[in-house]
Amino acid sequence: MKIFGENKIQEAHAKIPEAGGGLCWHMIGHLQTNKARDAIRLFDLIHSVDSLRLAEVLDREAAQAGKSQRVLLEVNVSGEKSKFGIPPDQLNDVLKSVNALRHLVVEGLMTMTPFSDDPQKARPYFQQLREHRDRVSRKSGMALPHLSMGMTGNFEVAVEEGATLVRIGTAIFGERRSIRKASEA
Repeated sequence: MKIFGENKIQEAHAKIPEAGGGLCWHMIGHLQTNKARDAIRLFDLIHSVDSLRLAEVLDREAAQAGKSQRVLLEVNVSGEKSKFGIPPDQLNDVLKSVNALRHLVVEGLMTMTPFSDDPQKARPYFQQLREHRDRVSRKSGMALPHLSMGMTGNFEVAVEEGATLVRIGTAIFGERRSIRKASEA
């Protein structure tokens, strides 16, 4: 299976139809509630469910679309205010509430680590996410098979710590060009 990720709804609108069939599309960027309807329509798996409120909106949109939407809960293991995600101490309660929603299927967890040129500095955050997943999985009885963690600069460490999904677009496609720069080229 060929999996492609996109972190912007606007860009997914253009890329997905152009890419043709046979691809599985994942939403990997921050998702605002006002884009939930588009995300349900465009993506097979949404990695970035960062609040119960977003989960409830996605559930409502999935119900209207007649779809069971696969999701990952984003956990802010670093505690950085600049990062989105569920605080680890709220994960059990949020997972229980999201699991009760009829049109969402929670398949795992996702996190973003603080930026560093040293991949080893990400390891403690990857370990924490795996430990949180293992703990809530035992407590809830849910399998939660996926850990989405790691990007081009640290994916090897993420895989060593249990990542099942890594985000390596920069390694494959190069640095992201802004829409403005692309139109000037």
